Amino acid sequence: MTGSLVFRRWTVDGVRLTVDDDGFGRGETAVIAVRALFVALGLIVVWQVVIFVFAPPSFMLPPPAEVLAALRERPDLWRVHAVTTATETVIGLVTGTVLGMTLALLMSFVPTTRRMLLSLMVVSQALPVFAIAPLLVLWFGYGLGSKIVMATIAIFFPVASAFNDALTRTDGQLIDLARLYGASRVQQVMVLRIPAALPGLITGIRLAAVYAPIGALIGEWVGASSGLGYIMLQANARSQTDVMFAALFLLAAMSVLLRAIIDLSTRNLTPWVPETA
Repeated sequence: MTGSLVFRRWTVDGVRLTVDDDGFGRGETAVIAVRALFVALGLIVVWQVVIFVFAPPSFMLPPPAEVLAALRERPDLWRVHAVTTATETVIGLVTGTVLGMTLALLMSFVPTTRRMLLSLMVVSQALPVFAIAPLLVLWFGYGLGSKIVMATIAIFFPVASAFNDALTRTDGQLIDLARLYGASRVQQVMVLRIPAALPGLITGIRLAAVYAPIGALIGEWVGASSGLGYIMLQANARSQTDVMFAALFLLAAMSVLLRAIIDLSTRNLTPWVPETA
């Protein structure tokens, strides 16, 4: 019924379980947001207690009030550099996800390429991003290009690995049934393997959402003219620890927000595989 909540109830071993079909996602999201807020407030309280008890110099550990002042005094500056880092992160996340999915599907459609592509993926992750970052800056410049490439390199592996692993773990009985009905390999992948692998793909994307800001930040540390990483380098050279903490706060908030958006966007993509609490 439109505009109403539908409840289903089961009794298991004498315990009645109640499930709210329409409001489950929204209610759980609100609870997670409130918990995250309380965790953040708790960390700030602990931070202030450490300042009060040990009284470290501000250039080593500034009090929360100074960090808040650094954020409040130059909002235009923070907005410009935060937007730069957010743009690099989002484009890198999308590019890395598409590349990871493409490699995983290629290994599924053409099994003979699996060994070569898996080796290539492992080698790409065996080389630390810090080690190849100067080369990427040299090749792609100090602008968005090199940062997007670094974020893509950090992201595509967890997506490709999780998606490929899920594609290879489709129920064998379903594959045999599809073959019995004469389904081609393309049809098996499109109709059976991809839907069955969506939970694994979602897990890979959620992991990638955490790695994406790290790749962009590393690129900004190596060479950039804007971004939160650039601000942190400049502040470190001037011993402006409050500015460094402010940049870290914005980066953490960006990562949490990106992960929350991914969670909300993918929550209802696999209704046939419900999450259990």
